[in-house]
Amino acid sequence: MEIGVDRSLCEANAVCVGLAPDVFDLDDDEELVIQPGPVPEDQIEHVTDAVKSCPKNALFIAG
Repeated sequence: MEIGVDRSLCEANAVCVGLAPDVFDLDDDEELVIQPGPVPEDQIEHVTDAVKSCPKNALFIAG
């Protein structure tokens, strides 16, 4: 499973960061950063919750 983001929708509300801080973060410019590569097995549930909880529907499961 990999995660993608539609940057035109993302407002960096950080809901995803709160739900899956090992996968999502905000950089110094308040831009979303996603850990590269496949989501670790122990983070799949957290990431799935983050995708469902994104207030702008900017996150999606890419694979």
